[in-house]
Amino acid sequence: MKNFTFQNPTKLIFGKGRIARLSSLIPQGKRIMITFGGGSVKNNGVYDQVVEALKGRDYIEFWGIEPNPSVEHLRKGALLGKERGVDFLLAVGGGSVLDATKLLARAILYDGDPWELVINEEMTPYLPIGAVMTLPATGSEMNGNAVISRYETKEKFGFFGVYPQFSILDPQTTYSLPDYQIACGIADTFIHTCEQYMTWSGQSPLMDRWAEGIFSTLVEIAPKVKANKQDYDTMADFMLCATMALNGFIGMGVVEDWTTHMIGHELTALSGITHGHTLAILYPGVLTIMQDDKRSKILQYAERVWGITEGSEDQRIDAAIQNTDKFFRSLGLKTRLSEMNVGMDIVDEIVGRFAAREEILGERENIDSSVVRKILENRLI
Repeated sequence: MKNFTFQNPTKLIFGKGRIARLSSLIPQGKRIMITFGGGSVKNNGVYDQVVEALKGRDYIEFWGIEPNPSVEHLRKGALLGKERGVDFLLAVGGGSVLDATKLLARAILYDGDPWELVINEEMTPYLPIGAVMTLPATGSEMNGNAVISRYETKEKFGFFGVYPQFSILDPQTTYSLPDYQIACGIADTFIHTCEQYMTWSGQSPLMDRWAEGIFSTLVEIAPKVKANKQDYDTMADFMLCATMALNGFIGMGVVEDWTTHMIGHELTALSGITHGHTLAILYPGVLTIMQDDKRSKILQYAERVWGITEGSEDQRIDAAIQNTDKFFRSLGLKTRLSEMNVGMDIVDEIVGRFAAREEILGERENIDSSVVRKILENRLI
């Protein structure tokens, strides 16, 4: 196990009716900016609950944050926040709303262009933020990560280090989510877990078991979620899986591999495919192309998650990859680039971007642009 330092400052407030606690969680005297997406919170009752909880408080609203939040729109939010003297932000929505709010928390205190905060690694001060999360997927409610797009150049990059002070998770807020968003959220959660787990075996039995617990729970509840989105306990398990998959708890002291995410960001930027869906498309390709490096861990995953114990090692590895692909398809997601009308032009562009940056991925730092091409071409078939 590697050396590590772990700290997670976010208070998680979970369960029915917890949105009513908002007023006590945000200090009195704060000038609040509430951030929203496209308006679904007005249809599912979340907006009314937030407004009721903050009755009498000083706040403004900023709407229109996209599923892949754009710096172009957030420049407007940063300007508004500066003009109105905002000193606390509350994100109400899914992971994209919270990611955007994390950038706004920095940008309101920053004199330059907000995009500089995305692409520069230096951390800058940020305003306190809280969240009411309505879409389980990104884990942004209990981590410091955020991913922002720049539409004018078709780029998408992440930054780190901005944690919410608190996040409220009420599973009832997920009942009205579209099936596609739920499917993408389950895929996103599954592969967040994979990226921290699927390297090599023998690093930490505890981290492995925690990760395998998330895998097994998602496989168990996915058909239940599909059958009934309004089953509280099932949606609660889904919501908590999403949080636990990316709040640092399963990544302590282990080597990670975020190849699928890095390629997926480029795919989203160039094709517009939803983030979680890009991961479902790409991950079986990563396992296929990198199976020699990940051999021992794929075999462990095959046995512990899918119950595959018979056949040669190669047969078990192939079965595990096939089961993973079938799982994503059982959610209603397509798992081939060709099914999403993505062809060689986009593949060439993604490969060219990795080549131009001389970016190397993988737990063994051996995935260069030529290997990225093999992964993408595997998913065209």
